[in-house]
Amino acid sequence: MIEEFLRYLTLESGYSPLTVSAYRLDLSQWADYATGGRPEELVVTDVTTSDLKTWIAEEAEKVSSRSLRRKISSLRSFFKFLLKQGVITVNPATRLKMPKLPHPLPVNIRPEETEKILETPGHQLPFAERRNRLIFDLLYSTGMRCSELIGLTDAAVNTTSGELKVVGKRNKERVIPFGPQLARDIDDYRSLRDSSPETAISPRDPSAPLLVLDNGKPLYRKMVYNVVHRMMIEGGAHASRLSPHVLRHSMATDMLNSGAPLSSVQQLLGHASLTSTQVYTHVTFRDLQHNYQLAHPRAQTKKGGQYGH
Repeated sequence: MIEEFLRYLTLESGYSPLTVSAYRLDLSQWADYATGGRPEELVVTDVTTSDLKTWIAEEAEKVSSRSLRRKISSLRSFFKFLLKQGVITVNPATRLKMPKLPHPLPVNIRPEETEKILETPGHQLPFAERRNRLIFDLLYSTGMRCSELIGLTDAAVNTTSGELKVVGKRNKERVIPFGPQLARDIDDYRSLRDSSPETAISPRDPSAPLLVLDNGKPLYRKMVYNVVHRMMIEGGAHASRLSPHVLRHSMATDMLNSGAPLSSVQQLLGHASLTSTQVYTHVTFRDLQHNYQLAHPRAQTKKGGQYGH
């Protein structure tokens, strides 16, 4: 039943391979626990809420709140599927409670740090460095996720109109605009890419990726992470984390700081709810407080003490 459920997630619900893989791991661990290491003997109709709570209580001592929430979500989705299929008549996972999560602010790097990293003109670089620079620029300029960048097809990028189409979570497609400088860099990269038989793509293949490795194969997550991490370190970026997702946070924060409406940033990021985007307003307010304390006479350090705190 677990394999049938995972196929359902992939083929009918449009879940990403990463999500399906995570659900597979969670449910396999639970099935091993529930059967004493004999998951082939699992009888889902015998499972009770108490059984599930016992496993969750043990997992709570070993994993983070975020991982525990995912495990509970996996169980909820699995038993909801079984109920829908008529395999069970009562859902034992309905009353499972999600643990609360801390709400740390998104990590971002400063606009001047981004500019420093991208200051070298892209057309002066060899293929690998030009591609790496474009990886960084695309992530920052569009706010797309790492998975969306890896899945970005060449046909989905129109440098004439300055638009690209990405496929986000739940296979939702959205259009993201970009500026003329990035359009020129993409055109330059394409010319260099297609000038070599090793990296050239077929213009008749709609699934051909925009960005490729030196051998012409598609990018992969670890490679993108390493590229961005190294460029941030070499560029002197200051942040508690240096990863592709930090560029997504940075794009959202910089746009809000520059006066973009929250709803526009929500649309660019592909957030289903405005609540997900509102977290960036806390980051911009933190910057506002910092700038106020630096610039306002009554907020600066005086002989009599510190104002504005």
